[in-house]
Amino acid sequence: MNRRIALQLWHEQHAAPPAPMSAEEMRQRGWDWVDVVFVTGDAYVDHPSFAMAVLHRVLEAAGFRVAMLSQPDWHSAEPWRQFGKPRLFFAVSAGNMDSMINHYTANKKVRNDDAYSPGGRIGLRPDRATLVYCQRAREAFPGVPIIAGGVEASLRRLAHYDYWSDTVRRSILLDSKADLVVFGMGEAPIVEIARRLAAGQTVRDLRDLRSVAYALGAKETADFLRRWQDAADSPSKPVLLPSYEQVKADRYAFAEATRLIHLHTNPHNASPLVQLYDQQAVVCNPPSLPLSQDEMDRIYDLPYTRRPHPSYQEPIPAYEMIKDSITIMRGCFGGCTFCSITAHQGRIIQSRSQESILREVRKLAADPDFKGIVSDVGGPTANMYQMRCTRPEVEAKCRRLSCVHPTICRLLGTDHGPLIELLRRARSEPGIRRILVSSGIRMDLAQLSPEYVQELASHHVGGRLKVAPEHTDPTVLSLMKKPNIDNFDTFADMFRRATKKAGKPKQFLVPYFIASHPGSDLNAMIDLALYLKRNGYRPDQVQDFIPAPFDVATCMYYTGLDPMTKKPVEVAKNLRDRKLQRALMQFFKPANWFEVREALLKAGRADLIGDGCDCLIPSRPPREAIEARRRRANQALDADHYHAVPQPEEPRPGVNRGYRPGRKSTRRRDRRVARKNERK
Repeated sequence: MNRRIALQLWHEQHAAPPAPMSAEEMRQRGWDWVDVVFVTGDAYVDHPSFAMAVLHRVLEAAGFRVAMLSQPDWHSAEPWRQFGKPRLFFAVSAGNMDSMINHYTANKKVRNDDAYSPGGRIGLRPDRATLVYCQRAREAFPGVPIIAGGVEASLRRLAHYDYWSDTVRRSILLDSKADLVVFGMGEAPIVEIARRLAAGQTVRDLRDLRSVAYALGAKETADFLRRWQDAADSPSKPVLLPSYEQVKADRYAFAEATRLIHLHTNPHNASPLVQLYDQQAVVCNPPSLPLSQDEMDRIYDLPYTRRPHPSYQEPIPAYEMIKDSITIMRGCFGGCTFCSITAHQGRIIQSRSQESILREVRKLAADPDFKGIVSDVGGPTANMYQMRCTRPEVEAKCRRLSCVHPTICRLLGTDHGPLIELLRRARSEPGIRRILVSSGIRMDLAQLSPEYVQELASHHVGGRLKVAPEHTDPTVLSLMKKPNIDNFDTFADMFRRATKKAGKPKQFLVPYFIASHPGSDLNAMIDLALYLKRNGYRPDQVQDFIPAPFDVATCMYYTGLDPMTKKPVEVAKNLRDRKLQRALMQFFKPANWFEVREALLKAGRADLIGDGCDCLIPSRPPREAIEARRRRANQALDADHYHAVPQPEEPRPGVNRGYRPGRKSTRRRDRRVARKNERK
């Protein structure tokens, strides 16, 4: 089977038109049908930083017609019918984020904006968008294959803990009724799926593809279990995970399932994973092989307009932030337990060639709206470009979850030379005034190259450089798979010297820290607060730990166990405890005085209340703290603290509102309601 992408390499100087977003645009193309309808919870932006744009362009380059159904009104199936019946399949994605993380904060409050929607408006996608979109697609055209993908589907493909309902939920395959879930980066699988369906194969024939998960019926599951038992110790034998019923009832079983899942993420040695759900089974094939440099170039050289669809009248915040950025690589070998990037993009770094990146720089420079400043040249991490294991035969066998923790692997190639050369060439291109690096820097890697740090400080920092030490407590950092805080101190000194040498002493670091991560208690947060005070850091933004599906840290949060060792882990689950940890990180804000005082007294650290040099708060509350408490009390009386996402207006009477709306029970209920109203 061909596991590689073979796309035409575009050489046009000008972008191709975006995908049609309406039936009228489809007719203007001269089309009376489409091959694929792509359903997404995000506004449609034809930029290579947005998944829907990349997948549309690779399908288009392979010769397929794609229509874009962006943020449809999900209260009826009519929007799904506007392009007619797709010849091949519906491709469904909640968007660039899990829809629940998109909607709710770590404290389960509704967010005030949505960066991926026009005008930042909320309410343009439903909760658990993948489920709703798949149901509407099935209702619109029964029998058309439904392929779910994106971050939400990828990270929920097996039984997972759902923070918002505080339950272990089934695989999204079973709840959405999708035919397949494509997990991870989807370019190779989606092109192969389209080609094979176009050749007359069925969805069942696609079960041999990498990065595909599918559900078995009861009879198929029984047959599979018989074959599995007969396979003995075959190297290709699938790994049977603890069942859904087991992981829901037993936290040790959940931790063991998490351990097995993450040990099988290397595409070179991963086995198929199977999880039972009563009489059904969900099968996850091994991940896709990493893309070659040539394949990466072909994807990013496609003719993107780099703009939102022209139908939008309002700015899209996420686009405004990345419109002048350039992706140079994907993947991350950091393996941070609270981050989904490694699980979604893979641990193996996949980089573009310098020539491909420079072509994009020139295209950007030729744009009349471009102001001369490239806002970012990076990826998930700014300084992993072209870094790979130096021993491919070892890489193919390795099951290590992080190449840099607890120490940097001696086989990891950490040469910053190619990145330094790329940055120098990019900033010398005509029309480029400045190249900034806004992606986070991996500090332990950067310290290995003083030349790279000097290059950054001299040319590529726009006043602030983002870094992520995350915490100060050794236990918490070990659970995160992050280096000791001394590593940050060393890098901070190194960067300070480099900025002084560059004649830019006003440049500074912006460190990111996390509150309420598993392992972190009040004493750990107090130590972090003292560290911040002693070093003069006052973080404006505080990141609260959100237990995202699939992450190792989420398993710790739910089970209270480290899944790799099964050792107990301290967890702050109560919303009040989480609020106290957050307040400690911003102890310097007068409005947080009461919370910080409560936390200090609760931890037995009253010595930190007063006027001493190490004291976090004064002995008496400032006026701002009293006013803030009074304001919060009044707000609690005026409105409900937890409120629902605003919904679009109700559909017209007679419009189908739910999945299988014509079932007999619905008609009987409608008649009963009508008779009751008549009696009234």
